[in-house]
Amino acid sequence: MVRKTTGFTAVIAAIAFTVFAGAEGSGANAQVAAQAAQNTAPDAQLTEEVVPVFVEKEVVQELPETPEADTEIPATETQASSLRELVATMPAAGSLSEEMQCLAGAVYFESRGEPLAGQLAVAQVIINRAEDRRFPSSYCGVVFQRSQFSFVKNGHMPRIRTGTLAWKRAQAVARIAHRGLWDSEASDALYFHANYVRPSWSRRKVALATIDTHVFYR
Repeated sequence: MVRKTTGFTAVIAAIAFTVFAGAEGSGANAQVAAQAAQNTAPDAQLTEEVVPVFVEKEVVQELPETPEADTEIPATETQASSLRELVATMPAAGSLSEEMQCLAGAVYFESRGEPLAGQLAVAQVIINRAEDRRFPSSYCGVVFQRSQFSFVKNGHMPRIRTGTLAWKRAQAVARIAHRGLWDSEASDALYFHANYVRPSWSRRKVALATIDTHVFYR
């Protein structure tokens, strides 16, 4: 938006400022105003005064990326007809946050030899525990809770062979489970064990699903 003023208007404003300055007893201000009036000719050209231009639409500021915002999930996720197809659409690039590293690591070490449904069920158990008040409130807290997962040694996760297809799938499964992109057969399970053992606690739990070599309980 632009507003125009004439040279005559500028003269009147300068004189008024001079009178006001004299009333206030400021000789310096009066002198400046007088000089402005003298420099303004009666036939001065129109001048332009630029005023702020306001944007009518709201301004959206992009948020900085977080470790787990490293990759976008393709739009085809909603069109996947199977878990295998959904896993194939997951981006392979991008680093994982510490929490997602814990989740994917558990999937890798506990179930990389299982079918995808079994891997998703393992991830679902960890997520369910993190949301249950009886367990730690983070993925890493659940995974490293004492005497819960046999692959954890002295509070540390073994080295992951990151160049393998198994790790790529574990990352994809972790992302799918974390974002709730596919329903797991384990649903609200909090426990699981291999079917070749029968721990005493399993007799007090409700079995929900058996997927390959793992049995899942609520």
